Amino acid sequence: MKKIALALLVASVGLMAADGAALFKKCQSCHGAKAEKKALNKSQVIAGWDAAKTEAALKGYKAGTYGGAMKGLMKGQVASYDDAKIAAVAKYISTLK
Repeated sequence: MKKIALALLVASVGLMAADGAALFKKCQSCHGAKAEKKALNKSQVIAGWDAAKTEAALKGYKAGTYGGAMKGLMKGQVASYDDAKIAAVAKYISTLK
């Protein structure tokens, strides 16, 4: 019985884990499907960034301590992301080349 409960707990945690690809869908309209665009022609191309760099940038946008022309817009975009979601989308972006 304990093994079944533990298996169900592990499975439910896996289902709750943030899906970076799904989270990135709201980013695609500005950054492109493969993160190949300069968002609104004002940002850097983020394709090829490593996960740590992207995670730091997203956390900075959320805190209001990072960014130039896109600072206000991006703060709103990541406001609802917790650390797990930021890490997941950053990891996904790092796979885009």
